This record gives sequence, C-alpha cells and structure tokens, in this order.
Amino acid sequence: MKRSRSLVLSLVAAVVATLGAAWVSLPAFAAGPSATFVKTADWGTGWEGKYTITNGGGSTINGWNLTFEFPAGTSVGTYWDALLTSSGQRHTFTNRSWNGSIAPGASVSFGFLATGSGVPRNCTLNGASCGGGTPPTTPPPTTPPPTTPPPPTTPPPTSGLPKHVLTGYWHNFDNPAVELRLRDVPSEYDVIAVAFADATATPGAVSFAVDPGLSASLGGYTDADFRADVQTLRSRGKKVIISVGGETGRVAVNDAASAVAFADSVHALIGRYGFDGVDIDLENGLNPTYMGQALRSLRAKVGANLIITMAPQTIDMQSPQGSYFKLALDIRDILTVVHTQFYNSGAMLGCDRNAAYPQGTVNFIVALTCIQLEAGLRPDQVALGLPAGPGAAGGGIVPPSVVNAALDCLTKGTNCGSFRPPRTYPGLRGAMTWSVNWDVSNGNGFARTVKPHLATLP
Repeated sequence: MKRSRSLVLSLVAAVVATLGAAWVSLPAFAAGPSATFVKTADWGTGWEGKYTITNGGGSTINGWNLTFEFPAGTSVGTYWDALLTSSGQRHTFTNRSWNGSIAPGASVSFGFLATGSGVPRNCTLNGASCGGGTPPTTPPPTTPPPTTPPPPTTPPPTSGLPKHVLTGYWHNFDNPAVELRLRDVPSEYDVIAVAFADATATPGAVSFAVDPGLSASLGGYTDADFRADVQTLRSRGKKVIISVGGETGRVAVNDAASAVAFADSVHALIGRYGFDGVDIDLENGLNPTYMGQALRSLRAKVGANLIITMAPQTIDMQSPQGSYFKLALDIRDILTVVHTQFYNSGAMLGCDRNAAYPQGTVNFIVALTCIQLEAGLRPDQVALGLPAGPGAAGGGIVPPSVVNAALDCLTKGTNCGSFRPPRTYPGLRGAMTWSVNWDVSNGNGFARTVKPHLATLP
C-alpha cells in the first residue's frame, strides 16, 4: 500500500517463472506409510471423507500420493489439503507443498466431499496397498457441511463479518487524495483498515496516533476524535482494524522477543482505540515463524472474534514456499482473510503456471486468485485487492466492472475471460480497495459498483 503517488517497480514475468518452477514438487518416495479412511459426515445423497496417512517406517517420507477408485454413480467434489487428478472413476490425491514431509511416527490428513453412496476401493499409497483402517463404529453426523468446508479441525474464526465483504483502507496521512475523518468513510465499506501503525525503537513493537499533517488538513482532528469515530463506525455495524506496515513500514518481527513486543503493542492499541483486529501489510519482508507466533499470541489475548487480515503484494502469493504465503497457511485456523494487492506487479503466472497474465485484466485477477484457492486457503479467506482508480496505484487499475466480472468468474463461473478456474468458489470473501480516500477522490465508483454486486454472489 502506498502513502504517496510513488510507484513500485514492476516485476517481470521471468522472475516469477523462476519462483513458479518450485511451486510444487514431487520428491522421491520412501517406504513405510499406511493410510486410513473414515467418513466424517453422511447426509444420504453425499458424504465427507478423510484419509489419514501415517509414517510407520524409520525414515522421513518426502512426498506421497494416494489413489483409489469410486464405483459408478459416486464422484469427488470439493477437497482440501491435497492436489487432485482424476481419470474417470480413478482419483489420485497428492501432497501439497506443506504436508509432503512426514516424520517417522507422524501423520497427515486430507479430506473431500463426495456425492453418491459409493466408498473408496482399491486404495494404493505410493504404489503399495494402503493397508489398515476401518470406518468408525459410530454413525457419522447427518448434517451436510457447507458447500466449501474448511480443512479438518480448522473452524473459521467467529469474527461476525457478512459472507461477502468490502474492505477499504483509510489514510492516516496527508497526500493528494481527499482527506477524511474516519466517521465519514462511505457506508458501503464493511471493514475499514486504518493505515498505518508504525514501528518504534523496540523491535517488533508498533505505535499509532493521528498524523499531525492529517489533523491540520482536517482543521483539527485529535486522538479523542479518532477514538470516538471508531466507536461510531462500530455502532453502524462496521469493523475497524489497524494495518501494520505499508510501503514505507519497517516493522520487523524476527525473533521471540519481537513477537512478544508485536503482540503486546497491538493488543494495547486495540484496547486504546477499540480496533476489531489487525492487518499485516509488510511490503519489506516478514518472518512467517515469528509473525505467526505473534498473531497467535495476540489472538489468545483478544479472543476468537479478533479479525486477522493480510495484504501481500502479488509476488508474495505466487508460491506456497514464499514467506507471506507460508504465514497465511500456517495460521489459516485463525486467519480471517487475505486480500492480495493485484496491482503494481507487471505480468504474473496464474495457477495453470502456463502463461504470464498481464495485470489489469479479468484473466490476471482470476488466475492469480486461483493460486491461493488451490493451494490451501478456504474461499472465505480470499478476497480481491484492487486500486480505487486514478492516483491509487502505478499499474493494474481496472474499472470496477472488471472486479465484478472476476468475482462472477470465481464464484459462479460466468463473465470469465480466456482463463477459467478449475472449479467455482461460492464462498469467496469479497473485495478490498486501496483506498477509501482515493475512491472518494474518484467519485466513489469502486464502492458503489462493487458493494451492491457482492450481494448478488452465491
């Protein structure tokens, strides 16, 4: 995110192709695994199943694939924590990048939905019989799961948000966009991210106060005014979160002490100003291990209603091995939503890994969003981040109608360009824009076009 009109250097597709080459690998297999299947839910016309793969050998397994057949009339639907290829009634599930390594005695699992009454048969794991495992002796639940279930043991955070939301960033600084008091954010926005909390002299710690330049531009705007405005927006049913970082942000959480400092300082800001959560917008790198620790500590302090969002740059979400992507996957049990900045990037590879799609197109938005959806994030954890019009970004600005078309393609399979995702994602969370101020400067076209369209999504 930008505090001024300064542009980010475009990243060329050749660099991305290099990253993409390491996106998914299939290492050599080791002996000793077994797999157990259970039905975890059954509602008559379909069911939910789970395979658990256990390493019973003495050395680490570095990659797995599990194949089974369904009888005619039974088919696989949504799945999670694995990659799937199918040939007729034969289905092969392969590890994702983060769960291919299984230490001796350890287990990993993946799940899927099926329609029909058949169950898996002729199961093989790494080419050998799966062996072991029987269905549970007690009847499974009979309530159908949601259309796109979360990964097992990963309930969505109870943040109180609508199914589809519009998020906008509010400037706590003075730049060429229109300056606004927080209470004057247009009503279309469901989540308002306050930009930004800044680093302090203590590693990991952040602080926030109303910017003096903004206060002067507004004829006097105090911390007390801001705190009252946060409560005003919350009384209107809005969520207000504090964003950490931005283009010039230098917040660094690189060890256990800085993780504690981050959690403690953000918790203090939540208590002082009444924020509903935190947004991670670090454009200068992050350590997923210690930032993950910090966010888990913060959630333990605040509770399950804490909103945690992330605003990575496009390059940050090209590969699950990247630090930002890894953080999102590591904390997906407490993560609310990732709204990637689909701009200022140049051409990028999509989830088909076959072409570099030019930014500012439906293909670009859909193909890059597909990476996150196919690599382990739930649809409700993914949103589209686009600029609010002229002045807001150096590249990738699109008419709001293009954002709506991308939403349609991803959720309903309509209004797609030449790229079509492998499936639809009805639970897609919504859209984000940088920024509220630039949207107001440009006549509110983004919010007034995209917000009503969110109500038409499944």
